[in-house]
Amino acid sequence: MEVLDRIDELCKQRGWSVNNLAMEAMLTQSTLNNLYVRRAEPKLSTLRAICAAFGISLAEFYRYEELPDGDTGELLRRVEMLSPQQKHALLEFLRASSKTT
Repeated sequence: MEVLDRIDELCKQRGWSVNNLAMEAMLTQSTLNNLYVRRAEPKLSTLRAICAAFGISLAEFYRYEELPDGDTGELLRRVEMLSPQQKHALLEFLRASSKTT
């Protein structure tokens, strides 16, 4: 998957436009629009700002392609969209439920 396609997918999952992403990432709209017009890969600093806006790390951004299909892949993709607090709550829930089985 291309970098811009991955950004599009993450925007789509959140219901964001490119303009929403620019605001969340504290980037100018022209910065993002230029990437799409030129079909260029963003600078590392730009990609870091984009990942921060999505609440994911660079590793999570690139790991997407390696996720399995089916329920496991869907579960992992959904977990990646959670905030750090939501991830912690989910982990605590899973720990508690595995103790009861």
